[in-house]
Amino acid sequence: MNSAEIRQRFLNYFAERDHKVLPSSSLIPFGDPTLLFTSAGMVPFKPYFLGQVKPPHPRVATVQKCFRTVDIEVVGHDGHHLTFLEMLGNFSFGDYFKEKAIPYAWELMTDVFGLPKDRLWAGIHNQDDVSFEIWITGTDLPAERIRRFGDDYNFWAAGPTGPCGYDSEIHYDWGIEYGCGRSDCGPNCEHCDRFLEMWNLVFMEWDRDESGKRTPLQRKGIDTGMGLERLTSVLTKHRSVFDTDLLRPLIGHWEEASGKAYGERPERDVSLRVLADHGRASTLLLADGVVPSNDGRGYVLRRLIRRAMVHARRLGTDQGLSSAVPLVAEILGGVYPEVHAQVGQISEVLEAEENRFATALRTGLERVTALLDRGTLSPGDAFYLHDTMGFPMELTAELAQERGVSLDTSAVTALMQAQRDKSRAASTFAIPMARQATQFVGYDRLETQSTVLEVFPVEGEAGEAYVFLDDTPFYAERGGQQADQGWLEWDGQRVRVLDVQPQAEGRSRAKTADPGAARACGSRPRPAWRSGHPPLGHPPAPQGAP
Repeated sequence: MNSAEIRQRFLNYFAERDHKVLPSSSLIPFGDPTLLFTSAGMVPFKPYFLGQVKPPHPRVATVQKCFRTVDIEVVGHDGHHLTFLEMLGNFSFGDYFKEKAIPYAWELMTDVFGLPKDRLWAGIHNQDDVSFEIWITGTDLPAERIRRFGDDYNFWAAGPTGPCGYDSEIHYDWGIEYGCGRSDCGPNCEHCDRFLEMWNLVFMEWDRDESGKRTPLQRKGIDTGMGLERLTSVLTKHRSVFDTDLLRPLIGHWEEASGKAYGERPERDVSLRVLADHGRASTLLLADGVVPSNDGRGYVLRRLIRRAMVHARRLGTDQGLSSAVPLVAEILGGVYPEVHAQVGQISEVLEAEENRFATALRTGLERVTALLDRGTLSPGDAFYLHDTMGFPMELTAELAQERGVSLDTSAVTALMQAQRDKSRAASTFAIPMARQATQFVGYDRLETQSTVLEVFPVEGEAGEAYVFLDDTPFYAERGGQQADQGWLEWDGQRVRVLDVQPQAEGRSRAKTADPGAARACGSRPRPAWRSGHPPLGHPPAPQGAP
């Protein structure tokens, strides 16, 4: 089976058991301020578990796009950590509970997917005797392959507050030859990677508030999640998810671009895996409306792009993530049509971001490498790289860790905060103010000839500036309406307008990359790029040019 067949077979199994198959929701959580991204299959269904909204059906199955930030630094260094993944899940909203969820999972894994029963183990919460009995009586899993753990392993919640409960995980045993040899070796072993966690069956029983108090839900529910990438790796007998048809073609793309073969040198393999993962993740984030910026979701995306550029440079290639967007669309576009619909726009945004960071990357890498060669890196050095050269502190810290050089990141953060405080104290305005008002002409046209009034560089961001125009077609962010995006063009050159903000007395500032302008071309924000999305279904395809 390939990944497409596995994905469909999972959905068919639950459809035959009266589950309504729903499409993936956006990677941007709808109406949930507690989460930056959709990190699990149940995120769109939190209102159903809480009883706030009536579900479309008591039983649901999905393949949900997910993005997780906690593993960014780990991605590339092993064969199973990812930022973007597809989560296979079945859900019950007050219908069935543990008594069906566990036997369903066992039957699907053993009878439908044909996994050897003697390779499967289960983990349960150490206070969950009910799940233990169901595993014993509802399946033929022997008691010695059921392990008990505490909250660290077998308690799950989608966020700091909301629905939560005990869970039971299904682990795959790669074999004793991959183990540590200890007599207590088993799932969650900290000494080896013999066991792979595959499927998490969450038993939603409580609603947790900000104080940590758990209140029983009116109707218990089931939330399960299994990574398609991990399941595909096991079913195709690949120890690494990067060897599956979901990721191996992307590694091949950068093998060809760099002339470096995968599997020859460990440090090159790390870079190839980073590029494959970050290429998928960045493409899917952009398709759902995330754009590079200096805060929130946009900052996470920017961090992925910049981290990928470091690894592309290590491989000796100048081809960044933008070069792989068509291939990502070929692999996933049939399942997520919003990717196919926006290939050109996604490539354009990635390329603009990569070009903008290229100079800072080149000079920053030269400087940080020289500092690391001497074996020490002070907080002042890291702050200089960030504040003067525009080199991200996270990349400096990661490079230092790889070289075994210690860095006091808390001290760097303190220096950055002190600089921000100093900047605020030096001016009555947090952002520069132009001396002349800007005339808005965007109600009747989307482009205009403009004159640059003033330009101020953005502190700590090489290549970014605030640009003030005498008139502008760009609508500034206000009243719940997000700012327009577009271009400033002059003498055959153009730069992207990243943001537009209003100021007093009609002044409007446009934030650009590599400033300068004679002609301002604007566009209204498109739903698939700038707006939130309903919790179910794909965002609409964008209309018009960027």
